[in-house]
Amino acid sequence: MMPAIFAYITHRGGVVDDSVSELVSAARQLDPMASPVAIVIGSGSELEVACQSLRASYREIWKVANPALAYPNAELIRQALVQVLPRGSIVLFPHAHFAMDLAPGLSVKLNTAFLSDVVGIEGVDGALLKVIRQEFGGQVSTHVNCDISFGAVITLRSGAFKPLEGTPQAGTVVDKTAEVGTLSAGRRYLETVVAEAGDVDISQYAALVSIGRGIQEKDNVAIAQELAEAMGAAVACSRPVVDAKWLEKSRQVGSSGKTVKPKVYLACGISGSSQHLAGIKGNPFIVAINKNPQAPIFQVADVGIVDDILEFLPELTKKIRERRCVSLK
Repeated sequence: MMPAIFAYITHRGGVVDDSVSELVSAARQLDPMASPVAIVIGSGSELEVACQSLRASYREIWKVANPALAYPNAELIRQALVQVLPRGSIVLFPHAHFAMDLAPGLSVKLNTAFLSDVVGIEGVDGALLKVIRQEFGGQVSTHVNCDISFGAVITLRSGAFKPLEGTPQAGTVVDKTAEVGTLSAGRRYLETVVAEAGDVDISQYAALVSIGRGIQEKDNVAIAQELAEAMGAAVACSRPVVDAKWLEKSRQVGSSGKTVKPKVYLACGISGSSQHLAGIKGNPFIVAINKNPQAPIFQVADVGIVDDILEFLPELTKKIRERRCVSLK
């Protein structure tokens, strides 16, 4: 019998993370008949708003409210989860910095298996779970067999599990607050430091032309800027471009950069590391252009093009401008 499946929901200001639907998709790959339970932790009215917003996606939402949990603290949340989760459960997290602080220790406390940065689920055979991970910056896919007899804690790569179309739920919120005792931690929240705004706010654009190491040098950034201008888009980038000082930090997409929710995302010369993909939310239409056919970005792209971006992007810009001229006549 398949263990109970729980989805840990991250939220901020009452707004739940876009991984909500991806966690449901992953749960269905574990068990096609699964009805995962959402578990939401926090405090005050923001927690209530987050729980209500999940009712369309989950049949059951477990709520844990505690003033000590007003700000994310992995030590405290781990203590709360250990008290609430049934033994032998499978717990799914979106793979992000906070999950990597929280999830490994939780698996130890629950005495379960731990799988991080999973990009695919091949199935379950009895108590054997088969998943796919990536190594060496995504250059190698590894097929991992894991015994889930005692449950599992799993982090899932952003964008790797496409949301499924389904009938909206009418979920019930179940208050589990009373099951959590006193919480204490050696760390405490100090402040939230907001990144400085740049000349362009890439989070506000419906289309992004995002460049990576494949752009090769600073002078070539102009190629992407010309394409973005033709599309009515903005230029974004991955971390190597910022590290090389070819673009400012405010243009960076990823776990150490900005989170964006465009409708169209052109990944140009970007390998597709988990850190970069963590910054892409909202399930945009992803077009990947990379001369390496094994680049991990192709696994999450809707359209993949194997080509040198220095040759392909100018041609694409030219075609878009020609189309625009025709449409204006």
